[in-house]
Amino acid sequence: MAKVSGAVVINEERCKGCNLCVVACPTDVLALKSKEVNDRGYHFAYPANEEACIGCASCAAVCPDGCIRVYRMVEK
Repeated sequence: MAKVSGAVVINEERCKGCNLCVVACPTDVLALKSKEVNDRGYHFAYPANEEACIGCASCAAVCPDGCIRVYRMVEK
């Protein structure tokens, strides 16, 4: 049976660190950078546990700025 995994791509410069995507992720893939900020001065989201992504796209659905893209990959 094929295994489905996901890949999260975040536009870090557009992210305002609202934390909605971190809370929405069922597998705790995302986190906010605690020490780094983007050019706008926000702590941005990043995939801290990328291998746990299942490609559900919950994070992209709740992002108010549309700066998250999720790609689903099928591994045979």
